[in-house]
Amino acid sequence: MYKTILFDFDGTVFDTGEGILKSVQYAAEAFGYHEPELEALRCFVGPPLVESFMRRYGVDEATGRAMTAKYRERYSKEGLNECSVYPGVPELVERLKKSGRKVVVATGKPTKFTVDILESNGLGGLFDDVLGSEFDGTRSQKWEVIAELLKRCGSEDAVMVGDRDNDVNGAKKCGIPCIGVAWGYAEPGELLSAGAIYLAKTVNELENILTR
Repeated sequence: MYKTILFDFDGTVFDTGEGILKSVQYAAEAFGYHEPELEALRCFVGPPLVESFMRRYGVDEATGRAMTAKYRERYSKEGLNECSVYPGVPELVERLKKSGRKVVVATGKPTKFTVDILESNGLGGLFDDVLGSEFDGTRSQKWEVIAELLKRCGSEDAVMVGDRDNDVNGAKKCGIPCIGVAWGYAEPGELLSAGAIYLAKTVNELENILTR
């Protein structure tokens, strides 16, 4: 039985895509890159932003950081509100906690943004702990977030739940399995190819996997 469950946030607990993609578009335009199609930017949901900007536009790290700062300029004012919780996830978390499991958020998103979204949606106390990156670049890699939470909660019978391959890879680096969810932003086949032990297509299916 899993005792500690680490949930990714973007694409797993909340559909934050609209705010993220519009903010990426805003940053790209500011640096001279025209991005008329938001769907073309789906790859930005999940992985570290600096790396994503570097990879898509072929820029150096300094420019990637500058683009991330421009992204946050819009995201902090508008993007935070352009999201919605996935139906059934809060209720699942409550049931998991009532059964004695520790349930936490492990996200690459800045901790403050994550807490702000939860609180503004009336879910501030939903998780036992919430941890992400920091604005200064601390814990920019998913495995660093997972490792810190495992120190706090214990790694015995722990599992990661996420929607992108960086969730799977971060979990593997920390020695725990990862269950993929199909309602997020992964490309077809991405999660199982990365090594996810299961792929849950619905919240009910995820609950069955976590509690079997």
